[in-house]
Amino acid sequence: MLQEGAHGKWTVSSSDDSTEENSDNEKPSTSSLLNAAHGKTSGPQYPCSEARKAAHKRKASPLKFSDKNLSTGISPAEKQRTSQEGLGWCLSSSDEEPEDQEKSSHKETPKEEKCDAPKEHPQNLCKDEHSENQKAEDYDEAPSEAQDTWDMLNGENPFRFFLTKVRGIEQSYNSGALHIRDILSPLFGTLVSSAQFNYCIDVEWLVRQYPQEFRKKPLLIVHGEKRESKAELLAQARPFENISFCQAKLDIAFGTHHTKMMLLLYEEGLRVVIHTSNLIAEDWHQKTQGIWLSPLYPRLPQGTTGSAGESKTNFKSDLISYLMAYNSPLLKEWIDLIQEHDLSETRVYLVGSTPGRYQGIDKEKWGHLRLRKLLKDHASSIPARESWPVVGQFSSIGSMGADGSKWLCSEFQESLVAAGSSVTTLLKCDVPVHLVYPTVNNVRQSLEGYPAGGSLPYSIQTAQKQLWLHSYFQLYLAEMLSLCSANLSKAAWGALEKNGTQLMIRSYELGVLFLPSAF
Repeated sequence: MLQEGAHGKWTVSSSDDSTEENSDNEKPSTSSLLNAAHGKTSGPQYPCSEARKAAHKRKASPLKFSDKNLSTGISPAEKQRTSQEGLGWCLSSSDEEPEDQEKSSHKETPKEEKCDAPKEHPQNLCKDEHSENQKAEDYDEAPSEAQDTWDMLNGENPFRFFLTKVRGIEQSYNSGALHIRDILSPLFGTLVSSAQFNYCIDVEWLVRQYPQEFRKKPLLIVHGEKRESKAELLAQARPFENISFCQAKLDIAFGTHHTKMMLLLYEEGLRVVIHTSNLIAEDWHQKTQGIWLSPLYPRLPQGTTGSAGESKTNFKSDLISYLMAYNSPLLKEWIDLIQEHDLSETRVYLVGSTPGRYQGIDKEKWGHLRLRKLLKDHASSIPARESWPVVGQFSSIGSMGADGSKWLCSEFQESLVAAGSSVTTLLKCDVPVHLVYPTVNNVRQSLEGYPAGGSLPYSIQTAQKQLWLHSYFQLYLAEMLSLCSANLSKAAWGALEKNGTQLMIRSYELGVLFLPSAF
């Protein structure tokens, strides 16, 4: 179904979708194939939210204004607002005063400049758009950068936490950062096959990120698309015989497959990458994303069984449990491969979410109750520091109820402050919660400008129902980051039901937890 608001539309899955669509042998629709072949759509050539499509259209076809419009005194904020109204989303400007709105109602509305160009073949109409998209995906690594990547890979970095490279800034600020082509580079290993778990996927772009010598290696894409979106995804992959698909089952309404992970099998071993980026050019261009890059896991001696190759964080068994939750034969091969490798050098804990309703000991396997258990068992509270604030950062916000007591400042906050056994004596209200979220001005002044708002889905309908949440918002001034795909929502982290005896989760999510005790 489509959720629509002042900031756009986005698709959410529904439990009403037919179960037979779990078959991955479904053929893409004829119309999808024809549209893909002739370039009829002006939007991005991959399934994604309506908010992203609006942002893509706004960036690919910016409005042009004549000198006459400039002389009328229309404020930049009003021009920006007016130009976005036809795209289904509109961001207000902090520079816009109430009286300016009344004044602007008497002024001429800027109109989109049209060009009477001769008719061309539909495929040629996409050339300009393609050149714009190419700018977002071009990544030419200089020899010095390749050396930096090699040094970084082999240097002392016990946390193995990296940020993505950002185009359009000084190179010095990208020191120690990675691009997806770095991750897939032969420097990291001789690739045999790979699996990509993600939410928004541009197949053609993804294939181009692999080195030429690896582009025909087996690639499994794990996704949550259904119906038309699934057909579009399959149509994208039609030219690539090496690509297969695994559809994540989403049986609970409003759930998504939001996990972002790579499994990379090399001749030399196995690597796991857990990150926050969609597999589209825009997410690797001018956005700061987080990456946890595992060590290169060696293969265990033949005949090894049991718990061999397990880390003290139980990462191996937890990763296998997460993959088994998909209940897909297509992932059995990867589960077996993980069993055959030594993951003992892993120092992070896995925190995942999988759709379902969990009771008893299963409640602590997923979502925020999983985080609560890890903090209780492996983190220690610092005397006289128990009231340090909890800080969260995210790009999307879900519905959390009429006030903080419904979820955020009750069960969720209780999980976030559960460091050691002494937490039971601490009142939750004594721990401040700071939620980092961009302001309109943050978006306007970002490298991408207003189109960056397409990556910040928070509907006006939801926001108006939880105005209390604004008192928790903070500006971004952080120096350190944690890493997880989950946004601020009950769908991602889970919500207690039946007087706390059951945890209900709607979505797939995956992240890693860094605790001092593991280092």
